[in-house]
Amino acid sequence: MTYPRIKDLREDMDLTQEDVAKYLHCSQSAYNHYEKGIRDLPTSALIALSTLFNCSTDYILGISDKK
Repeated sequence: MTYPRIKDLREDMDLTQEDVAKYLHCSQSAYNHYEKGIRDLPTSALIALSTLFNCSTDYILGISDKK
């Protein structure tokens, strides 16, 4: 599964992959793999990203178009 919305949300906040990786306490490479769908997004990271981006987990996962 790819997560294109996390890239869009990150760019909307003018954050780098490194910025978000530090927030998630992971490497930039691991975060890059989340964005590209190479690695599944762990639940803890999903929740942290929804907090960072002030949106629902359903929005990040593409289940809903409502942030």
